[in-house]
Amino acid sequence: MTLYASLAETLGARIQQGFYRPGDRLPSVRALSLEHGVSLTTVQQAYRLLEENGLAAPRPKSGYFVPANRETPALPAITRTAPRPLEISQWEQVVELIRTVPRDDVVQLGRGMPDIGSPTLRPLLRSLSRISRRQDMRGLYYDSIYGTDALRQQIARLMLDSGCQLTASDLIVTTGCHEALSASLRALCGPGDIVALDSPSFHGVMQTLKGLNIKALELPTDPIQGISLPALEMALEQWPIKAIQLTPSCNNPLGYTMPEANKRALLQLAQRFDVAIIEDDVYGDLSYRYPRPRSIKSFDEDGRVLLCSSFSKTLAPGLRIGWIAPGRYLERVLHMKYISTGATATQPQMAIAEFIAGGHYEPHVRRMRGQYQRNRDQMIDWVMRYFPPGTRASDPQGGFMLWIELPESFDTLRLNRTLLTRGVQIAVGCIFSASGKYRNCLRMNYANKASAEIEQAVRTVGETIQELDEQ
Repeated sequence: MTLYASLAETLGARIQQGFYRPGDRLPSVRALSLEHGVSLTTVQQAYRLLEENGLAAPRPKSGYFVPANRETPALPAITRTAPRPLEISQWEQVVELIRTVPRDDVVQLGRGMPDIGSPTLRPLLRSLSRISRRQDMRGLYYDSIYGTDALRQQIARLMLDSGCQLTASDLIVTTGCHEALSASLRALCGPGDIVALDSPSFHGVMQTLKGLNIKALELPTDPIQGISLPALEMALEQWPIKAIQLTPSCNNPLGYTMPEANKRALLQLAQRFDVAIIEDDVYGDLSYRYPRPRSIKSFDEDGRVLLCSSFSKTLAPGLRIGWIAPGRYLERVLHMKYISTGATATQPQMAIAEFIAGGHYEPHVRRMRGQYQRNRDQMIDWVMRYFPPGTRASDPQGGFMLWIELPESFDTLRLNRTLLTRGVQIAVGCIFSASGKYRNCLRMNYANKASAEIEQAVRTVGETIQELDEQ
């Protein structure tokens, strides 16, 4: 860890522990330089990192201050779920979301797209261009079905930040995180088996379960703590669950990060009942907290956790590069990959490996974390301003998705159809449930920099909600 990152971590811990309270002035650059025996530049870099993470705010000619507490709406209610395994529905609503071609006249608040316009991605574009011009044609060949060694080495290095001690041989590169999740489910389960999930849950996993004829057991989920461990324990005692699938860090769509103690307790439950855990960590590197949260995989000593992730949310989804650390299930997962896609495209793997090795990944992700956290605050402010009183919203701890809960009688399917005629698209809540729950909920993306166009789109959503509610 660099000197400035270490200093930022120390100051961040003091702020989060209440040593410095909202509105307090933080120590001057010169005072910190003397206290810690570091250069003024190191302190300035530490403050910039704290600013990007939302823990410090500069005031002209006054120094740095702890930001005042944000005003936020009430959180969504803890989910109530069916006490039995269910077959998946909602495919038609998912298709309605994913088949939409991006158009200039529609503001896309529904898709899971990061901001790909950052200048910190330019080195990646240069790598892609350079590789495509090479005369040896390596980028056009098949590589190992495990993925290129150079990329797996770099991924293993990145995963140290989540607490994982892995080598390149522990990893398989996949065509996005979606393939990693799908290969995991196919390696562990067969038709009629049961998978336990948090609820609401990522619609891609839901539809994979549907395609494999696997049943979902949705569990009550707190918007701050995550999946209910007592409910999970009762489910494991009652049903022959084959796997637990969840996104415990910067969850999609609720945005929570499960406390470390809960992650350990969940792993202990899985060990006690001899069940595998499929951990989706695709948003983990976008945590607003520094250092980023540890993964469940980092506590895994017997190889039962299959850690899945990708560069789709941190870099760009069009690269279609993900990975999986499948533990004891490596050979079964590798076979599932072989019979579905075979080797993953070589050229983007080479470019991403160059991008990371060149030291470009961490600055890019740090920049995006700061942008997404600022955008979260702005999006919540707009929701409070333009949505009806009583609207509930999540308080995401990372990523770029906001979950919104409206009165139980409201229909967001009808809302989305109306919004499309007004140049806005949202993600309807029912696609995040096995049974079509959350019809009164929606998910909105806040990745792109705040603008008058996005504010107007959010305003349109709020005004349309009020209009439909009055009819």
